[in-house]
Amino acid sequence: MTQKTYKLISLGLAIVFGMVGLVFLFMSSDVLSFFDELSRAVGMQEAASVSHKFYVILAAAYMYLVTLLASLMYLHPDNPAYPLLLFNGKTASSALSILFFVLDKPLLVYLTNGIVDGLIGVLVIAMYRSIRRVPR
Repeated sequence: MTQKTYKLISLGLAIVFGMVGLVFLFMSSDVLSFFDELSRAVGMQEAASVSHKFYVILAAAYMYLVTLLASLMYLHPDNPAYPLLLFNGKTASSALSILFFVLDKPLLVYLTNGIVDGLIGVLVIAMYRSIRRVPR
């Protein structure tokens, strides 16, 4: 595969992932309704009764990814990409949780996740900045 093809596919993936993320953010119930309608059309069971499990799958996958990033930080402390990726994931989670707390419902789970992930983000970026200053 050429670098140009690699970059083009990567850009396509980034656009699709971003769009799907926005759909999940702004139309999460519509996603499940769409798949329930599609399921009925092809004779499969609807997900309405277990729809929350779909988001459990996504949450577990996110936790796998941040666990992997923290592990890679441990194994490769000289690679600046891992803490920056972890910082971005945790601060995005924090910001969305705080936004949902303010704009949706003042739920303790939103507030707690916003604070915890925000603190983790601050810790990770502080670690990143500290390690970047250490001479090799």
